[in-house]
Amino acid sequence: MGDYADLPGVRTWYETEGTGSPLVLLHGGFCTNETWGELRADLAAAHRVLLPERRAHGHTPDVEGPLTYQDMADDTVAFLETVVGEPAHLVGWSDGGVVALLVAAARPDLVRKAVVIGANFRPGPECFVEPAMLDAMTPDGDDLAFFREMYEAVAPDGAGHWPVVAAKVIDMWRTQPTLTAGDLARIEAPVLTMVGDDDLMTLEHTAALYRAIPGAQLVVVPGASHLVPLEKPGVVGRLILDHLAQDAVETMMPVLRAPTPPSH
Repeated sequence: MGDYADLPGVRTWYETEGTGSPLVLLHGGFCTNETWGELRADLAAAHRVLLPERRAHGHTPDVEGPLTYQDMADDTVAFLETVVGEPAHLVGWSDGGVVALLVAAARPDLVRKAVVIGANFRPGPECFVEPAMLDAMTPDGDDLAFFREMYEAVAPDGAGHWPVVAAKVIDMWRTQPTLTAGDLARIEAPVLTMVGDDDLMTLEHTAALYRAIPGAQLVVVPGASHLVPLEKPGVVGRLILDHLAQDAVETMMPVLRAPTPPSH
């Protein structure tokens, strides 16, 4: 079921399914809610799943000016406040993961737990396995053909607006996000960081993200790429649901999670 929410920044399309505690799914760049595939139904079996499509994506129109992660995070905060109406779990994939990190850092009161999949906290050239990929991307190129067709099928701005949106997203990837370890250290929600072992993001960057967030957990999914939610939805779904259900992380031989000895 889909509807529009009149948020301050943009009239936003969203869908809902399932019942229970709220879980907001934040799709990747150039994507729509359809790209969650069967993972969407698996999560809706245990939670009330809400799926907003961000500005310039899917059924949600573009907004004048450049596209920024901060604006999309502000839109998400407004969605949580006005549509969800209570703190929620966030599951963000790729660009959606960046948005989840920004929201969790700025508004801990709105985020219960978070899962970030294939996300980065620094601009593309600092984290991509193949930084030159951005130089090869063009609105009418083969690399973006799948996303172009998906956009043209539902975009309220019309198929002719695709080159504008494509240029905005690519420009954003070149220079954003610009989070620091200090920004990530402000995140209070329990976070699971996930990445495929053959992801667009380097394992080193993902490890740095994991280490910067207090109490975070890390999983590297074997035999998976940046499209791990589509490639291994059963594995990803179980990992997400286990993370959202657990009360605390307890291991037999903690190192990073070892209790801090009292100061004298």
